[in-house]
Amino acid sequence: MKVLIVDDEPLARERLHRLLRRLRPDADCLMAEDGRQAVALVASDSPDLLLLDIRMPGMDGIEVAGAIGEMDNPPAIVFCTAYNDHALEALQHQVAAYLLKPVRQGDLERALQKAGRVNRIQLAQLKEEAEGGTAAERLYITSQSHRGMESVALADVRCFMAEDKYVTAYCADSSLVIPDSLKELEAELERTFVRVHRNALVALQYIANLSRDGNGTWTVHLEGLDLCPKVSRRHLKDVKRRLKSR
Repeated sequence: MKVLIVDDEPLARERLHRLLRRLRPDADCLMAEDGRQAVALVASDSPDLLLLDIRMPGMDGIEVAGAIGEMDNPPAIVFCTAYNDHALEALQHQVAAYLLKPVRQGDLERALQKAGRVNRIQLAQLKEEAEGGTAAERLYITSQSHRGMESVALADVRCFMAEDKYVTAYCADSSLVIPDSLKELEAELERTFVRVHRNALVALQYIANLSRDGNGTWTVHLEGLDLCPKVSRRHLKDVKRRLKSR
């Protein structure tokens, strides 16, 4: 794994470097002290991940993310910042995580795990596009909460459930309340998710089986998740069709 640490403060760079050495002792670690140097190093050395500060003189982190996003195979990005007022801008760049300084070791470990999964998704999508496939879907499901910006990899989402006024993304080991509506998600993710009920959208790849109880109610069982969404009569035929053709 090759990681580029980008921060205009030497002490901040060294702190991240120490944490990275503890968590990934075999990682190849590069350093950049400003945005322009960071863009040049991404182009020349192709890092897998950027640990990127936002507030820097000259070219800031948001501008760096925009610049490398135009490259053919951009690295995953983890923003590391002392401020929480750029989260909405960060959403545009599909960041793996948004960590507040001082970065804690546990938070960095989770961000590294998430970024690794996303890089594999990116490679698969780039291959699909090169072979004439459809446009790549977003890589993350992201939400702003009182804890800051949180995200989960789309590839880890088993289902989306509408509950009261909110939609929750459920993964095997976590869940996240998100601002998207099921209607918006269904339209965007129609290739990989299927609507099973007015309140549920599930990932085709994680459907283990369908079952019916003594009352004739159908439910869908998902790998790695105890939650079993109901399948409405209205959607049952389409669900079965999608399962046969997946």
